[in-house]
Amino acid sequence: MKIFTQIKLVVTLVLAFTLSISNAQKTGNIVEYFGKEKVNEVSEGKVLHVFKTGLALQMPRFGFESSSFPNDPVFERFLSNTEYRAKKEAAFDIDYLGEQLQWKAIKVDSSSSFSDRSLRSSYVYLSYRSNAEKIVLFEASGHSLALVNGFPHEGDHYDFGYSLIPIKLKKGENVFVLKVGRFPRIRARLITPSTGVQFTTRDMTLPDVQSEEDMEYKGAIRVINATENWIKKATIDAKLGQKNLETSITTIPPLSVQKVPFTFASSPLEVSKEGIEMQLQLKNSKGLALDQQAVKLQIKSKYKHHKKTFISKIDGSVQYYSVAPSTTRDASQALFLSVHGASVEAVNQANAYQQKDWGNLVAPTNRRPFGFAWEDWGRLDALEVLADATTIYNPDDSKIYLTGHSMGGHGTWYLGATYPDKFAAIAPCAGYPDLLAYRDGFTKRMLEMTPEQLERVGLSPKTVERMKLQSINTPLENIIERAGTPSRTLKLERNYLQSGVYILHGEKDNVVPTIIARQMRERLGKFHNDFTYYEYPDGTHWYGNHSVDWAPIFDFFKQRTIKKDEDVKKLEFYTGSPGVSATANFITIYQQEKPFEVSSFDMSKEKDFNINTNNVALLEVDLSTLSDTINTLTLDGEALEITAKNKNYFKKENGNWKTTMVPSLSEKGPHRNGGFKDAFRNNVVFVYGTKGDASENEWNYHKALFDAETFYYRANGNVEMIKDTDFSLKKYADRNVIIYGNKDTNVAWKLLLKDSPIQVKNNEVDFGGKKLIGNQWGMYFTTARKDSNSASVGVVTATGDEGMKATYANHYMVNGTTFPDVLLFDSQVLNEGIDAVKCAGFFGNDWSIENGDFEWK
Repeated sequence: MKIFTQIKLVVTLVLAFTLSISNAQKTGNIVEYFGKEKVNEVSEGKVLHVFKTGLALQMPRFGFESSSFPNDPVFERFLSNTEYRAKKEAAFDIDYLGEQLQWKAIKVDSSSSFSDRSLRSSYVYLSYRSNAEKIVLFEASGHSLALVNGFPHEGDHYDFGYSLIPIKLKKGENVFVLKVGRFPRIRARLITPSTGVQFTTRDMTLPDVQSEEDMEYKGAIRVINATENWIKKATIDAKLGQKNLETSITTIPPLSVQKVPFTFASSPLEVSKEGIEMQLQLKNSKGLALDQQAVKLQIKSKYKHHKKTFISKIDGSVQYYSVAPSTTRDASQALFLSVHGASVEAVNQANAYQQKDWGNLVAPTNRRPFGFAWEDWGRLDALEVLADATTIYNPDDSKIYLTGHSMGGHGTWYLGATYPDKFAAIAPCAGYPDLLAYRDGFTKRMLEMTPEQLERVGLSPKTVERMKLQSINTPLENIIERAGTPSRTLKLERNYLQSGVYILHGEKDNVVPTIIARQMRERLGKFHNDFTYYEYPDGTHWYGNHSVDWAPIFDFFKQRTIKKDEDVKKLEFYTGSPGVSATANFITIYQQEKPFEVSSFDMSKEKDFNINTNNVALLEVDLSTLSDTINTLTLDGEALEITAKNKNYFKKENGNWKTTMVPSLSEKGPHRNGGFKDAFRNNVVFVYGTKGDASENEWNYHKALFDAETFYYRANGNVEMIKDTDFSLKKYADRNVIIYGNKDTNVAWKLLLKDSPIQVKNNEVDFGGKKLIGNQWGMYFTTARKDSNSASVGVVTATGDEGMKATYANHYMVNGTTFPDVLLFDSQVLNEGIDAVKCAGFFGNDWSIENGDFEWK
């Protein structure tokens, strides 16, 4: 079993503790406590029940398991045995010290919260006896996951108070199992909703109304459907002043909460006003009012700090970013992209900067204050904001810059290495280049603690012994980890050659230790000739707004521009996947020989035009931006004729290069290259199966709902969820689709996956002719959508009841986890983690198994 991620829980707890202390000591205006004030008031109905007593089970966790497939024996017990009930002092298991793990009685404090240090790494068991079937809202906070009467639901692990889950209570006993989240506190209560369908103002996404503009805006509000019916063809009327706009909203499934976009309009307003009230009305398909809500909007000048919103192409949700606009109105100014740290709202990130007179600064959200550490959907959010801001501000395309603090310092290192031709210079502040290496550093420092320090963070000598164990990956574990190559920033470090680099770090930073910055200074010093390093004297992690708004950084930026393609004489570029990053200037790595290994090219046109490559199967060279006339290219020592004035394609076959035609979009490429996570974008829609038996249909529905809840919470998302019978190729053309179910239980399978080399039905997996029999198999895979040149299909499937429960986890929505194109596992995955994975790997560039790369156990 892999121990590379041994820090997973212990380090997370220590890190969370360190950050919480650090935040309390910070000065300046950048940090609100975890970005939001916790919601405490209930406006959606009346409190029916507050859970005041329960049972807690503390489970020893050392992170010895895979981050992608962590062990979860507690949830496995409740999933596999629906009759299991926790009892006071009852033993659940025996730990590595030979001690019994027992359920212990707990009760709430004066704030109606279960709160105690002993709840770290714990599960909380709650029960409620209902005298009848009834629909209620389960409101809990502080937990990362919940099982409610045997079905999984997303938690509220940042303790925002956002969670409202409509559930139908059974007559009799109802069981709730909560996994404690980031901090050792849990609150849970049941609410009788005031009406079946209503708004909730918890967690709205709204722009600032710009006083000078007559324009339309996008906002988002959550709609609670506490009924067993679908909400179809509903609308939201938004009235602001004399303007009233109607927005059609997506279909909302039964017993769910959806964060839906709406449009409103405003005329020019007095900026001196504190705000303005907007009236929202929710109407059904017949135009009858279901609910109404007054919402207050902020009025800001577009020439001062303000928030903007846009519709994301990832999932159709409304996202915001914050702007510190230029103090001047000159055309073609600079654009600064500033990425925030963990717990920091984008609006506070931008507010930390004084306005500049030569450029506009924009701060994306990373989808949440924690989000995805600027990887995965956080990376896509940064790119979407950069594109939207470029459209609005029309900057000088040679003056684009990147900076960020803490987790945003990581984002700066990561985005700067991943998209080197987009930025003239980058400035990581208090940053770490690689997420896993950063976590590893905490492990190493823990192993150097004194016994007294170890005792304070709850580590026994025997635990430390285990943490010192070494392990060698199996080939199957290696191929799973390989899916994370695009995030291994240091493997891409030579991409920094394309940008100037300014490193700013506090001399006494104990959150992101200064040694990390010094190591980067040493690494850059071996190959880079344009970087500056500065340690702020006595600086901690945050020492005021100049921790980010540091004048020498912007002086450094001003002296650097992005070169035009024709002025680039030498160029190196590295990528872990063309689907993440494929292009530098005018050269694109279109396909890899070995998927998700590092691919690269080294180009020189100082004399002749030469390109040397590594792990490249298909290369695109676009000469349209070059003024030189180029007739030949030497590619890995082979002389090739240039046949087109614009885009030329070269393909490697049997070790030799040849000129080829425009590659087929049906194959892998920058537009669609795989990794299971890649399926969750492109206005993705979740399609769950309804053609199985009652238990299969129920599970497919709840698994899709669980993923939708998780994408909402983690990504501020808005994923449309529909029945398989409501899916059509035409209606959902060119959109990514996630299928829940198999060939027997989901009719959309025959529309989207009839030619897939992997077929799954009840009691059988057919893997390109290899067959596995039984109901215990679960599977995640992604492939090309055959009726589209851009869309993908992601599949969450199983061969039966046992396999369905094995697929319950959705760690594919967590940053730092790695998922190749295909993963096959059995029902023991919750108990055994990665040891229960049977097969993992990548399809070939033609999406075939035959030309793919797979490892079997």
